[in-house]
Amino acid sequence: MASAAEQLASNLNFSTFAKAEDLKKRLWFTLAALLVYRLGTHIPLPGINPGAYAAAFQGQSNGILGLFNMFSGGAVQRMAIFALGIMPYISASIIVQLLTSVIPSLENLKKEGEQGRKIINQYTRYGTVILGTLQAYGIAVGLENGNGLVNDPGMFFRISTVITLVGGTMFLMWLGEQITSRGIGNGISLIIFSGIAAGLPTAVVNLLELGRTGSLSTGIILSVLVVGILVIALIVFMERAQRRLLIQYPKRQVGNRMFQGDTSHLPLKLNTSGVIPAIFASSLLLLPATLAGFSGSSNMPDWATRIIALLGHGQPLYMVMYGALIAFFAFFYTAIVFNPSDTADNLKKHGGFIPGIRPGERTAEYIDFVLTRITVIGAIYLVFVCILPEILVSQTGVPLSLGGTSLLIIVSVTLDTVAQIQGHLIAQQYEGMIKKSKLRGGKRGR
Repeated sequence: MASAAEQLASNLNFSTFAKAEDLKKRLWFTLAALLVYRLGTHIPLPGINPGAYAAAFQGQSNGILGLFNMFSGGAVQRMAIFALGIMPYISASIIVQLLTSVIPSLENLKKEGEQGRKIINQYTRYGTVILGTLQAYGIAVGLENGNGLVNDPGMFFRISTVITLVGGTMFLMWLGEQITSRGIGNGISLIIFSGIAAGLPTAVVNLLELGRTGSLSTGIILSVLVVGILVIALIVFMERAQRRLLIQYPKRQVGNRMFQGDTSHLPLKLNTSGVIPAIFASSLLLLPATLAGFSGSSNMPDWATRIIALLGHGQPLYMVMYGALIAFFAFFYTAIVFNPSDTADNLKKHGGFIPGIRPGERTAEYIDFVLTRITVIGAIYLVFVCILPEILVSQTGVPLSLGGTSLLIIVSVTLDTVAQIQGHLIAQQYEGMIKKSKLRGGKRGR
């Protein structure tokens, strides 16, 4: 079966794509949905003073606001109705996944199949509303505390801000689900991808402008572009890298005939955690500096000011803590999303086993042994990919959109989207082969 799928994949061409009408509809739907999202990032929040807010944002653009602005496609910079973006939904999903490994009732729901997943998804939506409401209220209070950022501060502004921002997040969540079901898949990832990709042209123009004005030399600009290309090549290689464990199934007898046991592979990705460690590490480290910017340095004690200065973007302590947190979250999130015991139990139920390893607990220990060691490689890769561009950003003033986290998201989502499109094309070819075989069978019957 695997060789047949590989043969079909190698035969894919433009003529196959031209015949895939369903795939064309899915692509057009996805593009239309992303266009709606991009339009929403330019609709401003009611009651905001645009000039005063733009000036205030410039002072905080290197903090967590700059990170969120990158993920939201510039909506934070314009304080648009999609300023919260899809981040509350991602945070709620991670929290629910954490709880499923701690609370037995949620863990049982996860094992109940489709119905259990629907209930867990509903809990995730409730969590999104709660987190979005808290964040939106904090944004409203922070805007009111700013100097002239709000035209008419008060409870009405807070309520309208919370409703608008939470409504924008829920709409994006629904839009992502629609892209997943009616588009080409990966709806949430594509929304984040489109937000970051929208800022890339501006980032490149700003980089060239720095070279034109003499702020950056031509050598530095070429070095940044070369490093970017090398980092993209490394991401492509590592995201596609797998450690495949051989799975063997016993021989089976049907009547008087003995059938040879099948063999397959259990693929373990080197980077099982994806881009989550980089996002969480950036958010945690940039949070103190952002809170200090809102509260004002004059209101803080000297020791807090010194610590925040050491944790500033591009400082040595920031780099060390950034790498350590990325490595920690790489192991932590991998342990949450992949359970070796469940995998071993499923193999045992279907009669599969790893050659030389006893089924059950021994298999779970072996899978955990292999997964831990390849996660070490994945964590080193994540730290390198995220730290190297960060050094360039801090030393040269390159825009944040050209950083390691943004490149990691763009390349990963692009690879997943290409795989989804290829899967639709393979399914289209399978359907065509089945129809041809039925037509031939009908002609022979006549």
